[in-house]
Amino acid sequence: MIDAEARARPSPLDLLWNSPMLLLGLTALMWGGNSVAGRLAVGEISPMALVFWRWGLACIPLLIAARANLKSDLKVILPRWRYVALAGALGFTAFNALFYVAAHRTSAVNMSILQGLIPGLVIVGAWVFFGTRLRLLQGVGVLVTTAGVVVIAARGDVATLRTLDFNLGDVMMIVAVILYAGYTLLLRQRPAVSSIGLFAAMALVAFVTSAPLLAAEIAEGGFFWPSLKGLAVLAYVALFPSLIAQIFFIRGVQLIGPGRAGVFVNLVPIFGALLAVTLLGEPFASYHAAALCLVLAGLWTAERSARAGAAAA
Repeated sequence: MIDAEARARPSPLDLLWNSPMLLLGLTALMWGGNSVAGRLAVGEISPMALVFWRWGLACIPLLIAARANLKSDLKVILPRWRYVALAGALGFTAFNALFYVAAHRTSAVNMSILQGLIPGLVIVGAWVFFGTRLRLLQGVGVLVTTAGVVVIAARGDVATLRTLDFNLGDVMMIVAVILYAGYTLLLRQRPAVSSIGLFAAMALVAFVTSAPLLAAEIAEGGFFWPSLKGLAVLAYVALFPSLIAQIFFIRGVQLIGPGRAGVFVNLVPIFGALLAVTLLGEPFASYHAAALCLVLAGLWTAERSARAGAAAA
């Protein structure tokens, strides 16, 4: 009797796999940790080597996990290889390449908060390219979020705005989040295949398209072999942000839908900033606090408007 009850009791992994809030919270935590990993990688592993090996390592377990779906998925993916190549190159290769180069020039706190710009850019992009209705409060939310990004870029100094003397790393991060927003918009036209199959295909594209970047880094003399610390950073980004977080996010979307799951992405700037201050000892200035409040307030306003519009529809 006791053995039967023990067998019927769900395991901790079963509980995790069926808890969308925990899955999505851990996803945001792992993605937030990517900013810290980027800073820890400086001087320990060269940026393009990190991108190339990250996706190379992630592809191995990912392709194994997706093997049951790939046979049928490839029949749909191959005719749309241009779409898959563009999405993978934008969202996985270009974004991460700029992300890890930016880590050499700005703080993990800045990198984390600037990622909060992505949902606002997606809203604007959907309005521009797909004709999605932009509600007034959504527009206000985007503007407030953008104000937070401007505060970060100017480092709280109005004089910086007048001279346009922005930190190059912050500018790189802004370009990176624009590219990732473009990738997110591309997902609206994704082929009708399993999420794990599509992710595996795009990860493979990222591995292939990052090879020329690594070759250029080697040719320019920027490549160096990773230290033990660099290998630890590589192991973290390949296993957690690249693989486990993506699988958790896919499962979270499956459990509660993309709309509710997407809200958890807003935790990435918070977790990233907290981890940067805690683990790296980076300063958290008053302008960081102001920018974080603006970004989160803007996101909350925009998403509250979107939910209200969906409910009315």
